[in-house]
Amino acid sequence: MFQVFRNAWKIEELRKKILFTLFIVLLYRIGNAVPVPYINVEMLRTYFDNLQNTVLGLYNVMSGNAFSSATIFALSIQPYINASIIIQLLTIAIPALERMSKEGGEEGRKKIASITRYATVVIGLLQGFGYYYLISRNGMLMSNGVWEAIVIIITFGAGSALLMWLGEQITEFGIGNGISIILFASIVSRLPSGVVSMVTNLRAGSLHWLGFIGIIVGALAIIVLIVYVSNAERRIPVQYAKRVVGRKMYGGQSTHLPMKVNMSGVMPIIFAQAIASLPATIASFCKEPAAGTFWAGFLKVIDTSSVIYMVLYFLLILGFSYFYATIQFNPIEVANNLKKNGGFIPGFRPGRPTSDFIRKVLNKITLFGAIYLGIVAVLPLIFSSVTKMTGIALGGTSIIIVVGVALEIVQALETQMLMRHYKGFLE
Repeated sequence: MFQVFRNAWKIEELRKKILFTLFIVLLYRIGNAVPVPYINVEMLRTYFDNLQNTVLGLYNVMSGNAFSSATIFALSIQPYINASIIIQLLTIAIPALERMSKEGGEEGRKKIASITRYATVVIGLLQGFGYYYLISRNGMLMSNGVWEAIVIIITFGAGSALLMWLGEQITEFGIGNGISIILFASIVSRLPSGVVSMVTNLRAGSLHWLGFIGIIVGALAIIVLIVYVSNAERRIPVQYAKRVVGRKMYGGQSTHLPMKVNMSGVMPIIFAQAIASLPATIASFCKEPAAGTFWAGFLKVIDTSSVIYMVLYFLLILGFSYFYATIQFNPIEVANNLKKNGGFIPGFRPGRPTSDFIRKVLNKITLFGAIYLGIVAVLPLIFSSVTKMTGIALGGTSIIIVVGVALEIVQALETQMLMRHYKGFLE
């Protein structure tokens, strides 16, 4: 990987793209340090210390601690992610959007992107209002009034819209996907504080040397597993029939249909985490029940250290993996495209038999990918429950995102160098 960056740095155009990407990330980090006015940040941080394993804790991880500091980028790219998911689901449910996406070409994709931007602004304002209601209800405002409410809500909404625009600038003028790189920067920014916390616990004696070594070895093992599965794919052989057009003969070549083992990425974990932690999130807004009552026992059952929570979390990841894979990959559409282009899978007739075979393969690799995601997501919970250490419950999700984005950046650099006929990274 470092060899790729070194070779890319030697090319002036790629060097400018890398510097532009780093400049945008720097602007994002500066914005993450600018607080929104009228909010008591110290009280807010203290409040969030007890919400690490809730939906709000997940938001805080994805924003690089900006959510618990009430900065202008507190909502991070969550409104854009939510808008993208909603539009993607509506594209499947609404025929007009589906035609625009599939048959509209470049113009249709631009319209879909424009709709997503407007949806991001609306969701950002709604989430900004929800955030304002949270801090005002818990007495975290320095002054409470209509003007303060307008300033806080609009600042949060404008921050999410500006961050979406910065991500698009990286995608167009920088290296890789801008939204992914911003998410990458948010998670990596938490690494120094996490290391300092572990060293402090090690010196204080609350963390044993064996536990520290176990964390390092476990993280490295998970990284290796993520890299291996991210590059793994099932290749279905495809043969194209020969056809004569005029005096030329076309087709006859053999190729393959690649199917990623983990085509849904980290989205099933994010969905499962949001739903599994929803009861704990709701309970955090209510008064703590007395010990020995039914609600006290229920809160203990839904805690991230309980076996019931881990099993439910794992099953939700399995379900969302199949759901997301079904949305992203349509076996019937793939089989029809192969038939139109004169392609076929050896041993299977074009049409229904081909789509049934592709669906069977899709179900098998989705099961493997879902089990892999479940293991990576649940292992930190098990480790946290055994060692009684807090703050690492979301470690599996963070590592998957960081490693996945790092691989995407390297692949983007390799593609750029290959387009310029640069062979240095292959030597």
